[in-house]
Amino acid sequence: MAEPIRLVFMGSDPVALPLLDWLEGEGREVASLKAVVTGPDRESGRGQALRPNSVKSWTLGRELTVLQPEKLDPSALTALSELRPDVVLVVAYGHILRDDFIAVPRLGTLNLHASILPRYRGASPIQTSVAEGDTETGMTLMRIVRELDAGPVAELERVPIGALDTASEVEARLARAAIPLVARAFPLLERGALAFAAQDHGRASFCRRLEKSDGVLDFTASARVLAARVNGLSPWPSVSVDLPGTSVKLGLADCTADAAPAAPGTVTGADAHGLLVATGSGTLRLRRLQRPGGKMLEAAEFLRGFPVPAGTVIASRAMPALVSATPFRR
Repeated sequence: MAEPIRLVFMGSDPVALPLLDWLEGEGREVASLKAVVTGPDRESGRGQALRPNSVKSWTLGRELTVLQPEKLDPSALTALSELRPDVVLVVAYGHILRDDFIAVPRLGTLNLHASILPRYRGASPIQTSVAEGDTETGMTLMRIVRELDAGPVAELERVPIGALDTASEVEARLARAAIPLVARAFPLLERGALAFAAQDHGRASFCRRLEKSDGVLDFTASARVLAARVNGLSPWPSVSVDLPGTSVKLGLADCTADAAPAAPGTVTGADAHGLLVATGSGTLRLRRLQRPGGKMLEAAEFLRGFPVPAGTVIASRAMPALVSATPFRR
């Protein structure tokens, strides 16, 4: 039986944790995890204490080499080279790798990207896929090249998106999808039998890093578009609307095809599942809401403590584009 692939992992995001757990368990026969490269500890929380990210926290108590370079400089390159990896696997690391880093491992530097490439290259593919109303996404295994998420693709694990899925729920599904993807791809890679196909760059689209200012709604858009926006930006950066006297965060929404006999943004009432708001097409149903300092509540419970009468008008705000045919400028 062939020796497991000698693997170095690069990443800083909790989306990688199910895969790391698998690599430490059943996945040991597929790949031998030798080291983790992740971001430096950062100040956060009350008191701004220095805290590790989720991946660094996962390594604690495990017999692994952990590298936390502030920059991918020559000393970081030397440290990576000394690990003699067969494969470097990158998952949401947050830095673009130079060619000299990409060339270190014997079998290549690979990336797990959370979209069906070439759709949604960039920093927020999970949130964007939900916010754009897609019914499917996936985890893609690709070779890393210098151009953003443009390398040839080897394998894809598809993941459905339901009408009531938020970005956090889809992210959890994608995190688990990485496991069967790596399990079937790495043995083929070791034998030289893993096929890579070039992306169709003419079909590429790009997403960007999200900001708090993205969490707004223009009620002249359709209810379907608005519900997807709410769910895709939940839990972060989250969509908020101004209700009488306060700003309210939205946690979940869906829509009905019923035409609302009111101007866009007008509350038309409530049903068993949510607060109903007229839009440019159809009715938006706000299913989970949260007042400042409170908990995210199902609409019925929220409205018992914070009634919103029919006829209330919620102001529209222009929604920044989340997707572009060309890379967003930084």
